[in-house]
Amino acid sequence: MTEISAPNPHNIPEITVSELAGAVKRTLESSFGRVRVRGEITEMKTYPSGHTYMALKDEGAKIRAIIWKGNASRLGLKPENGVEVIATGKITAYSERSEYQLIIERLDYAGEGAMLARIETLRLKLADEGLFEHARKRPLPFLPRIIGVVSSPQGAVIQDIRTTIARRFPSRIILWPVAVQGEAAAGQIAAAIAGFSALAPNGPIPRPDVVIVARGGGSLEDLMAFNDEGVVRAAAASRIPLISAVGHETDTTLIDFAADRRAPTPTAAAELAVPDRLTISASLAQLTARLTGALSGHINASHLRLNRAAGQLPDLPSLMATARQRFDERSERFAMALPRYAQAKRHRLEQVAARIPDPRHLLARKTHALALVAQRLDRPLGASLREGKIKLDALAARLESLSYQAVLMRGFALVTTPDGAPISLAATARTTPNLMVRFQDGTVAVQPEQPGQSALD
Repeated sequence: MTEISAPNPHNIPEITVSELAGAVKRTLESSFGRVRVRGEITEMKTYPSGHTYMALKDEGAKIRAIIWKGNASRLGLKPENGVEVIATGKITAYSERSEYQLIIERLDYAGEGAMLARIETLRLKLADEGLFEHARKRPLPFLPRIIGVVSSPQGAVIQDIRTTIARRFPSRIILWPVAVQGEAAAGQIAAAIAGFSALAPNGPIPRPDVVIVARGGGSLEDLMAFNDEGVVRAAAASRIPLISAVGHETDTTLIDFAADRRAPTPTAAAELAVPDRLTISASLAQLTARLTGALSGHINASHLRLNRAAGQLPDLPSLMATARQRFDERSERFAMALPRYAQAKRHRLEQVAARIPDPRHLLARKTHALALVAQRLDRPLGASLREGKIKLDALAARLESLSYQAVLMRGFALVTTPDGAPISLAATARTTPNLMVRFQDGTVAVQPEQPGQSALD
């Protein structure tokens, strides 16, 4: 006995959810292939795996997008939230959430307007920080020994710089090769500028005296690496004077504002870096000629002044003859005057000698006086002492008779103040509060009698 299944009333085959999702995915990938989608980056997030997930949106819709780790280095620019871009890639579907999404292989700025707006915003930001101030600019060295170049090793830029420097003033050139466009270019350029500054002056690779950052012309998108914030900050922080030579004369990038000097072309940058030796030689020749002429004029003027001064000098032989004759006359007069002078001095000495007493007479007088003194000393010493004692006793008696103690012994008294000052007037005694009366054997304190007071009181 066999089981007969019920017929399908809708005549539509059944498929699973996975089969439907796979069919949608195949349809999307086969129908669209590679597409270029314009939109603003939003909800961007890079995971530790290296993959970047984001969304592109405009006024009416939003689509999910993915940048696989392997494509990140080939995008052409660094993705940022809020930047309007044109994303090139493939449409696919994510079956687990039934979402379609864009696998991005390349990113480009959405027109020059968006790039210029982004550059202007960054310029205003860096200008507010003072990175473009004129006071930060440093003068270029006059004769650099070593010139550093940050540029691509291929192309005409480095050749133009080498040719110009060799023609004007041959100097050593150190090239730091970098990519000058693409996503990796900005990081390499910033690292090269910082690397030159980090070199030791006397190291194996000596530090340059000036650095040139150069590349040839290109579109605004091609020059975006030189508008990168990291490159501009590296140029502003460079310890070496820096010349920017990016693009053609009409091209302007943010590194031009941060550099110490801007050159319109790489060739012009090389001309700024080194002087023209022919011009220096001509200047040296001109200066040499001017110096030689000035020295000749100075020497001629000195000769003229010397000749004029020599004409005003007296005749030296005549002066010498006159001086010699005067010397002879003075010598003769001196020879005659010396004997007369000696004779006059001798006469004066004889006059003085006549007034000096005879030493023998003087010695006799002094001897007689000494004998008289000796006779007085020969008198007995006792008699002299007795005569002196008699004189001393007489003087002592006279002194004793004149002392106030002798007067007190005769019945008189001495009135004084308590301080010992004598009082000789009754009026003074009445005004003194306390009186001291000294007798022969002692002192008595008394009070003076006041006016109107009885002696009995």
